[in-house]
Amino acid sequence: MRALLLLLVGLLVGANVVYFVMTHGQRADSAAPAAVPAQAAAADAASSDAPLPVERVPVEVAVPEVAAPGMPVDVEPTGAAAPAAKSDPAAAASEADVDAAADAGPDGLVVPVRGVAVDSLVDTYTDARSEGRRHDAIDIMAPAGTPVIAAADGQVEKLFTSDRGGLTIYQFEPTGRYAYYYAHLQSYAPGLKEKQQVRQGEVIGYVGSTGNASPDAPHLHFAIFVLGPEKQWWKGTEINPYPVLRAGKR
Repeated sequence: MRALLLLLVGLLVGANVVYFVMTHGQRADSAAPAAVPAQAAAADAASSDAPLPVERVPVEVAVPEVAAPGMPVDVEPTGAAAPAAKSDPAAAASEADVDAAADAGPDGLVVPVRGVAVDSLVDTYTDARSEGRRHDAIDIMAPAGTPVIAAADGQVEKLFTSDRGGLTIYQFEPTGRYAYYYAHLQSYAPGLKEKQQVRQGEVIGYVGSTGNASPDAPHLHFAIFVLGPEKQWWKGTEINPYPVLRAGKR
């Protein structure tokens, strides 16, 4: 009887051991597949040549400012003041001389068309011309071929033909402060040449309508320029000849 009981106990213990082994083995087997891929992935990552992910940090890049349309490219768009220009005493003095001469005007001119009275002159200095230009001279009407005379003593500086002025004469007066411009001439006086000295009242040309003047209205286009220090015949500051001729100074 005692032997039978021991046998039963042994059988029960053996059955529990078998059950325990079988149960825990299945749990281990079922967990293994989930762990293997993780280990394999770690091993692959360690042995792979592929670069590891890098954390990207935003970097601020300075972009140069672009000048607004119309702004000069050599000006900083920061509003910085440009350096002050240095004054030139000589240039300032020459500009003052030009202004003073323009206000005073040359002295003692005669009407540069023979037979035309001062009282018949018309002030056309500020009249409008084509392309937005101002006249900057007076027109002295006279029949074609009427003698044009030197308004003052001086030197014939340039004989010139232009599209607008036609046949023209530039005369400098003796001091070199003023130039007289005669335009739309029909012809020059015979033998007239550059650098020739002329006397007031001397015939230097003839009224015409060359250049852009109308053949139906021949006239002398007469202008006065205040010359700069360079004494350039093509460049000067215009003054109105009308009051100068009307004044009859000297």
